[in-house]
Amino acid sequence: MSGEDIVTAAVLVIGDEILSGRTRDCNINYIAAHFTRVGIRLQEVRIVADDEAAIVEAVDALRARYTYVITTGGIGPTHDDITADAIAKAMGVSIDHDPRAVALLDAYFAKRGVEPTPARMRMARIPHGAELVANAVSIAPGFMIGNVIVLAGVPDVMQVMLDDVTPRLRTGSRMITATIKLLRAEGDVADLFASHQQKFPDVAMGSYPTFAEGRVSTQLVLRSTDSAMLEIARASLEGELIARGLLKI
Repeated sequence: MSGEDIVTAAVLVIGDEILSGRTRDCNINYIAAHFTRVGIRLQEVRIVADDEAAIVEAVDALRARYTYVITTGGIGPTHDDITADAIAKAMGVSIDHDPRAVALLDAYFAKRGVEPTPARMRMARIPHGAELVANAVSIAPGFMIGNVIVLAGVPDVMQVMLDDVTPRLRTGSRMITATIKLLRAEGDVADLFASHQQKFPDVAMGSYPTFAEGRVSTQLVLRSTDSAMLEIARASLEGELIARGLLKI
């Protein structure tokens, strides 16, 4: 597989409320599953506080390492929503009320009889040169600048923003998964599984133990962008497990 087939991403979750435990993150798993479907490999997740220096540092590190960086949180109307300013600083551009975002918010507030207060209009502040990311739920947009995509932290809003921006993203080969379920502890198959990984180094393999209803079980998960190779590896592993009495069919 060529390097051009691999598109990578990181997620940067921003918010004191996540780090304090007050709010449970619901976005990481959704983004990971979405990217897997479209052919983008999520390779890192970081969580930082509502601190400009921390956000800038993380964005600078991640955008240099991955094809895309997705941030969630910190683009609302309150004083602690500082993500847009931090992204502008990281990208070395100015930030101000964007006429496109202002028009969207003005129309939205007028339709609902809501006053466009300075606090509410903070959501129209966009770094210079950024593309807007549409918000079909509550209008206030996210944005994309360079390879950094800035989305809301509220899950319903984040999801529609992600849907809007995805067609603009480069995607790579999609990862395919095969799973073998065993009523065994992973220690029973660890040596065999490690040996099998050596035979098929281009197929990613992982074991995931569970304990439910008084029973230990393990899922052996194989992943590859090559469906033919994946099937060969799966069939070979299944055959070895059956031969050793570790799997019954």
